[in-house]
Amino acid sequence: MSNLLESLNWRYATKKYDASKKISPEDLETLKEATKLSVSSMGLQPFKVIIIENPELRAKLAPSGYNQSGITEASQLFVFAVENNVGARQIEAYMKNISETREIPVESLQGFSDMILGSIAGLDQEGRNNWSIKQAYLALSTLINTAAVLKIDATPMEGFNAQQFDEILGLEKQGLTTAVIASVGYRHEEDATQHYKKVRKSNEEFFINL
Repeated sequence: MSNLLESLNWRYATKKYDASKKISPEDLETLKEATKLSVSSMGLQPFKVIIIENPELRAKLAPSGYNQSGITEASQLFVFAVENNVGARQIEAYMKNISETREIPVESLQGFSDMILGSIAGLDQEGRNNWSIKQAYLALSTLINTAAVLKIDATPMEGFNAQQFDEILGLEKQGLTTAVIASVGYRHEEDATQHYKKVRKSNEEFFINL
């Protein structure tokens, strides 16, 4: 546990990346697997993760991300895109996945399927999309924390034009909308931010014990 806390204290929102340093294939697979294993409400995972290495594509995306350096200089750019208006189709696919993975009849999952559908049936499209975005953020947190344990830098970013990202990446035709992005790679020695002391609320201010 002390290693985890040490890693969380080590990490920060990296402002300048060393473009010459790349994440190893093994570490990238670990980041992908951890992100896939992240917490998701009812296990539905109503989003996809697009991992972009192509420098030309990232340069094209940069203006839509207000030219934040991590978009082009980091080793990879992770784009979390939610499935629009998640509903019966995604739930049916999820039930099929459970059935095949656990080798049980899909009919035995009808109660679970109905429960999930019932939980989102009362939401309009905006409500469903907001719910899906929350799930994407949970996976984002897992990515950030796993990267810290591996001593890989990561920067979550909300400052970008989602509509332009969708257009450049062709997400609309896939029924997806960009929710949040994150760059991963290695800090540049010139990034002065790495030397700042981490600022957090005190335990007394942050926690409420009842």
